[in-house]
Amino acid sequence: MAPTLPLALLLALLAPGLGVAVPSCDYPAHLWCSSWEIAVACQAESRCANLSRPAAAPVELSLFYESLCPACRWFLVQQLFTAWLLLPSESLTITLVPYGNAEERNVSGKWQFQCQHGPEECLGNMIETCLMHEAKNFSTYFPVIFCLESGSSVTKNLEACLQVYAPQLDGGRIAACVQGETGAELMHRNAQLTQALDPPHQYVPWILINGKHTDELQAEAEASLVGLICRLYQGEKPEACGGSRAPKAPKAPAGCRR
Repeated sequence: MAPTLPLALLLALLAPGLGVAVPSCDYPAHLWCSSWEIAVACQAESRCANLSRPAAAPVELSLFYESLCPACRWFLVQQLFTAWLLLPSESLTITLVPYGNAEERNVSGKWQFQCQHGPEECLGNMIETCLMHEAKNFSTYFPVIFCLESGSSVTKNLEACLQVYAPQLDGGRIAACVQGETGAELMHRNAQLTQALDPPHQYVPWILINGKHTDELQAEAEASLVGLICRLYQGEKPEACGGSRAPKAPKAPAGCRR
């Protein structure tokens, strides 16, 4: 069977002198492979093998959560960490906002917090916030947060998790942040980010995909986050997206409502 040619190229070859107009293509044939955008406009992508596709934007996921909510811990450990391991950073970026259903008040110029699962959850939120502040790099702090959330205690295992996943970090600096004004200010910022959600969150984990929350996106993220990212990412599909559809995880536990 003879190879097929793009419509635009076929018209140019058959009638080079007739000035045949191709929709959205205002370039002569010898320029069709000068850029990917022109190749697409002239339907000549298959003829321009030397051109690389422009980089696609990663899917942006924001997780609003609280450290002791069982549903938050489940999603972070079972879905989010797995997706981060399987998918390259070009396809997925993650923002973590530990605060959830907490409440804050300013007492004599200092921020105080009350958390849904008690003071230990406030401490866990603060530890993870200060860890992010000190580590800066997501690939450094996320394995530590995974270790905390998947272990027996979010608040008592920091040193052990640091030794395994980020021995270069100074636990003393993180503790100083937790106990000082820096931690309170960082937590206040998390409160502001959470309070600014539109629509307001009704439960946690509360998941934004590319800045948007819908019941459908939430359900799909909880059922198969890898599958959701693979569906939405517009670039060349990562290896983890190949083959059969990503298996669905066990049913997510009910979220922690406000």
